[in-house]
Amino acid sequence: MRRKIRGFEIVLISILFGVVLATLYPFIYMIAVSLSSDVHVLKGDVFLWPKGLNFRMYEIVLRDPHISRAYLNTILYVVVGTTFSLLISSAGAFALSKKEMFLNRTFTLLIVFTMFFSGGMIPTFLIVKSYGLIDTVWSMILPTAVSTWNLIILRTFFSGLPKEVEESGKMDGLTDIGTFFRIVLPLSKAVLATICLFYAVGIWNNFFSAMLYLRDADLFPLQVVLRNLVLEGQATANGATSIGGDQLIVDESLKFATIIVSTVPILLIYPFLQKYFTKGTLIGSVKG
Repeated sequence: MRRKIRGFEIVLISILFGVVLATLYPFIYMIAVSLSSDVHVLKGDVFLWPKGLNFRMYEIVLRDPHISRAYLNTILYVVVGTTFSLLISSAGAFALSKKEMFLNRTFTLLIVFTMFFSGGMIPTFLIVKSYGLIDTVWSMILPTAVSTWNLIILRTFFSGLPKEVEESGKMDGLTDIGTFFRIVLPLSKAVLATICLFYAVGIWNNFFSAMLYLRDADLFPLQVVLRNLVLEGQATANGATSIGGDQLIVDESLKFATIIVSTVPILLIYPFLQKYFTKGTLIGSVKG
């Protein structure tokens, strides 16, 4: 029996190791290419380690006014959108967690219904347009402000909080709003951190809303600029684009450098929220 368990562990570790390698290799390759000299990239000599180490592509990316503006736009959308989404979702979930609320079951069923059926892209666009949100910051925030799944996780967590804690707050003169902000939210750091991460990653990677609702290039998020660079970049036959006379930019290196610059910031958030991630998700999904 011990030999079987040992053998199973070896097989499992081998499979997981292979998954890790398959996941990390694209990032390692992109970093290696973006840090390599143009000659080695054009020859296809780069595999796992940079050759002819240089940071020229990152200088080009960071100095590009379009990318810099898109970077700032994305940060704005993430900060404002995550804050707004977290506030609306937590407030709505707190209300739905009260079974004594009028029409609680009806509202819950209506919200759950949206997980399986939606109005569609065109009706949603017409609604956003009718509110005058086209070409505004709010078109990137309001249409996707609430995730039904995140709302249900929060509601389930709030339902599990001891009623005695809220009752003690009301005995001290707190209203429902006061109880929510001064008692419930401080006790919900784990699940709030998890939902915050979900919203932040979703907004950071969101380019579809920008393609639908934004026409002004000055409002484009980083993902749209990256998409245009990857899909619509004009390359010559040798894979390089000429700028400023004799200076060449290898398209593959530029694309990879832009991808790395757009990916690293959101990855850096995970270590700070990792300790809350599993706990917050499980706590919010145990009780129905």
